[in-house]
Amino acid sequence: MARRGGFSGGMPGNMNNLMKQAQRMQRQMEEKQKELEEKEYTAKSGGGAVEATVTGKKLLTKLTISPDALDPDDVEMLQDMIIVAVNEAINQAEEESDELMRGISSGLNVPF
Repeated sequence: MARRGGFSGGMPGNMNNLMKQAQRMQRQMEEKQKELEEKEYTAKSGGGAVEATVTGKKLLTKLTISPDALDPDDVEMLQDMIIVAVNEAINQAEEESDELMRGISSGLNVPF
């Protein structure tokens, strides 16, 4: 009599463990992502003349400009300092997010 393909009794043990690991990792990622979104990251440029704060969602929430940075004859310098500070704060948020996700995914034991 010919045997039918498939598994009796559901998923084999390794696949079941893999599914549990993936679900656990997904929960951890969701929790950590929420934590990251609520954090704030601050960066300065121009020796502290410009300070930018962004959230983990990469939204600018605060921008402080020192009165000393206001030079009507050099507006481009101020613009550059703002761009540098905002981009640095965003990079901080991205780096922390990437590091956290690498840490979570390193715990996943995927057989290849």
